[in-house]
Amino acid sequence: MATVAEYNAALPADQREIADALTALIEAVLPGTGAVWHGHPVWSLGAAPGKQPVCLVKAYPRYVTFGLWRGQELADPSGLVAGSRAMASIKVTAVADIDAAQITTWLQQARALEA
Repeated sequence: MATVAEYNAALPADQREIADALTALIEAVLPGTGAVWHGHPVWSLGAAPGKQPVCLVKAYPRYVTFGLWRGQELADPSGLVAGSRAMASIKVTAVADIDAAQITTWLQQARALEA
């Protein structure tokens, strides 16, 4: 898969709906910075995928993960589950679970950390 759209299109319908909703939120804050890296979409501020990565979307059989590379460093990481190093993420099982305002706030904070 070469693009985020192709990755999302290849997902089962329920996961595609979640991934598309997350992608729209991410693209509003980080337009044109997404690429498939290590098999799933990653949005980075650097010139190449993985250079200053900010966030990711990755589908698993029962949910879609939205992750932030420096999520544990955000001013309000509530709702995020700490991962390895500074990463944090949420598991989304339905579009109704997406809090657009909260995700947008996290994305804005994460972008500022990389500036």
